[in-house]
Order: sequence, then C-alpha cells, then structure tokens
Amino acid sequence: MLKGGERKTTLSDRLKGMKLADIDQIALTSLDGRYHAITHPLVEFLSEPALNRERMVVETEWMIFLAEANNGESVIPGVKPFSEEEKAYLRSIPEQFDEKGIETLKGIEAQTHHDVKAVEYYIDSYLDKAEEALGHPTELSHVQPLVHFACTSEDINNLSHARCIKAGVERIWLPEFDEVLDLLSSMSEKFADLPLLAMTHGQPATPTTLGKELAVFVYRLTRQRRKLINQEYLGKLNGATGTFGAHYVALPDVDWQEISRRFVQERMGLTWNPLTTQIESHDWDAELFSTISHINRIIHNLCVDMWLYISRGVFTQVPVKGATGSSTMPHKVNPILFENAEANCELSCSFLDTLSQTLVEARWQRDLTDSSTQRNMGAAIGYSLLALHNLHRGLLQVHPHQEKMAQELEENWEVLGEPIQTLMRALSLQGVAGMDHPYEKVKELMRGHRINKDDVEQFVRSLNLPEEDEQRLLALTPHTYTGVASQLVRFEHGTQNPDNA
Repeated sequence: MLKGGERKTTLSDRLKGMKLADIDQIALTSLDGRYHAITHPLVEFLSEPALNRERMVVETEWMIFLAEANNGESVIPGVKPFSEEEKAYLRSIPEQFDEKGIETLKGIEAQTHHDVKAVEYYIDSYLDKAEEALGHPTELSHVQPLVHFACTSEDINNLSHARCIKAGVERIWLPEFDEVLDLLSSMSEKFADLPLLAMTHGQPATPTTLGKELAVFVYRLTRQRRKLINQEYLGKLNGATGTFGAHYVALPDVDWQEISRRFVQERMGLTWNPLTTQIESHDWDAELFSTISHINRIIHNLCVDMWLYISRGVFTQVPVKGATGSSTMPHKVNPILFENAEANCELSCSFLDTLSQTLVEARWQRDLTDSSTQRNMGAAIGYSLLALHNLHRGLLQVHPHQEKMAQELEENWEVLGEPIQTLMRALSLQGVAGMDHPYEKVKELMRGHRINKDDVEQFVRSLNLPEEDEQRLLALTPHTYTGVASQLVRFEHGTQNPDNA
C-alpha cells in the first residue's frame, strides 16, 4: 500500500535509464534468443501468427465446405457453390498471411480486443476486395455472413490449435527425435558385443555390453514413439455449449452433426469429438503432452547415464577444435551437451506437465485458463526440441574407451561370484555333494576383497565340481560373462532369431 504523498510508479518510470528494453529484437527467453537457430522452425506452427493463420484456414475452409457439403451444393439456401477461382482466392488469405498481414491483424485486434473476431474481420476485408482482385463480379462479395457461420470462437480455436500442434510435432519435433533414435539404435548395434562392467547401486555388478545398455533406451523410446504415432488429435465444431443450438434454429433440416463430423475429419484431418462443452475437452492434449514428457524423462535418464559414463571414462569425448572446456582448466572437455539436454528436458516437462493438468479442467462450460496455457505449447515443445538437438550432438561426439572398459573388467573378478554360486545351487538341487551354502561360501571369498583370476580359479578347483561344470566356470572371465546381451541387441534390431536368443 502506498503511504501518504507517495506516487505510484508508471512503466515509463521503471524503464528510465534502461537501454536494452528499447531494442525490439532482443528476446526474453533463450528459445527465441540464444537458441533461436535451433528452435525457430517451430514458429511456423506454434507461434501466435501461426495460430492466426490457421484460424484463417479453418474459417475459409468452413465457408467453402458449407457451400458444397450437400452433394456439391450449399447446405445454406442463398449461398452458391464457389468456383475454383473463388476457392483459390479464399485459400490465398491464409497462404499470403505475411509480415504486413500480421501488422494489419494486430491493428484490427487492438480495436476488437478479441483475437478470433479480429480474424473474422480480417477475412471480411478480403471479401470486400474480392471483386477488384478477381476482376469481375463474384459470389464472394455477398457472403460475409457466411464467415464464422454458427461458430463460437472455440470452434475455430480448438481446430486451429490441434492442427498447429499436430504439424509442429509431426513435421519438426518428430524428425529430430527420429534422428536421435536412429543414431542411438546404430550405436547399440555397433557396440552389441563390447563388454562393459555394469554398476548397480554404483557398485561393480554382472557385466553387460555397451550395446545392450544403449538398446534398453532404444526399446523404451521406441515404445513411446508408437504411442505418439497413434496419437489422436480431436476437434469439435458444435457451437457455444456443444449443443448445435444455433445451427438447428437457423436451419433445422440440416444434419449438422454429420456436417460437423465430415468437416472435422475430412477437411481438418482430425478425429471428431461429438460431445463437448463450449471447449474441446483437451484430453488428447494431455495424452500427447504426457507422452512427450515421458520421452523427455527417458532422454533425461540417458543424458545422466552418458554423463556418468564420461565421468567414469567409459566414453571419451571428441574435442571440438577451438572450443573451451573450462575458463581456467585447459585440459577439460566438459559434457555440456548432455547437461544442456538434461536442463531443457526438465524445462519442457515442467511446461508439459502444467499443460496436461490445466487443460483437462474447465469451470462448467467455459473459462479462459486453457487459452492462456495453450499459448505456451511452443515453449514446451521448443525446450524438448532443444534437448533432442543437444543430445544428438553429444552422442556424435563420444566414442567408447575400450582400454578403460577392459581394465575395469579385469579389476573386478569378484563379479563372477554370481555365476559360481548359482551353478552350485543348481548342482545342490541335483544332489551333488559339497554344494551346500553356496551363497555364503562365495561371499566369504569375494565380499569386501579385491581378487584376481588366480583366486577365482583356485576357488573353483576347490569345489570338486563335475568336470564339465568346472571347465565351464574356468573358461569364464569378466569379459565373457555377458550372458546373451549381444543377442538381445540383435533381437531388438530384428536381426536375431528369438529362438536362438
């Protein structure tokens, strides 16, 4: 609360002495600033101008559809089907929506204070110019009432948002994701046979192969990709509260449900939602964002593992010529690409999770919380796109340090305690003498001790195992004790017969 005599500061007061705020091109967020070159393709689908352009697409296609939906004839008496030239003119309105159009629309919205109404008036202005543009009289000069016919703003918005996010995900985000998945898949196959000391709880454990560990992520991400590819994008067109009320009052003999279904599915390329309030319920949005958020978290897990592998020396990084790893320690090559990907996965998830939670709730038939949150879909997908880009770059700049990996295995012969005691258990069940308390005997030898090949061989020979079993254990080393890891990789890649795995 202001005390007596104090004056409330204005925005101009707060900006005094500031210089950067006067520069229009400076971005507030890193997506449109530092990382603009990576994320700017999303502007084509997930920006405010992209949304407005798509609104124009929906509005003009709705006009065209109404004029020909009745077996080539209009469903509205007094409206004639449009010629191909007239349809091309209508479709040119969004197609030619450029920088000048953006400014024009801003001016209209400044007067209407309503974004969808501004789009309606923008289209009206083109209808006013249609006869002059086409050079002859046209039906378009008389059909302004057809613009936004029987529509509530949300009829236009929900279809526009759905088409925007569908295009942004499928045409920009998914190809980047697929590049990461393809590279990871290639790496898993390439390193399918490369033995790696596993770590459970950060402690040496049963060896695996590097390819198999990468294939785990390939499998996880591939499952989520299938969900993404099968994702439904729903749309509705049913009026102010989803009842088709105005439609049937205006034209009671038209099958408006069927008109709506056909328009949403055939013209908009979406799945028709027949039962909504004023808004489409956004359940599909939550499903989509949940899947991408899940993918982000799997990627985050991969980035953390890669960071730890690099720290441990399993992977080495290829230094980028001229790059600085540390401002004070010249020897360092920091895993910054994986760290960057981690951070951006977290930011993306925070947006996506909020969108998923907020969008599925509305007060009775309508409130505007969804309108505000949906305007952040571009940021949500943008941070994920940035994470994928940096993960991709990071994976390209690492290669396994095979000498280090071999050294780790050679220094941890105690990992053979598992197969030894498991074989002893099997023999005990078969009635072989001397196989009692196998776990405890192996634990006494190996737990808390650094042992070598000789120690293991001596212990195995002391057990008086059947000859075949003894030789099988003596042939085992930390390097070869990888089970069917390599076959599992090849099975994932479709090159291994599961019967032989």
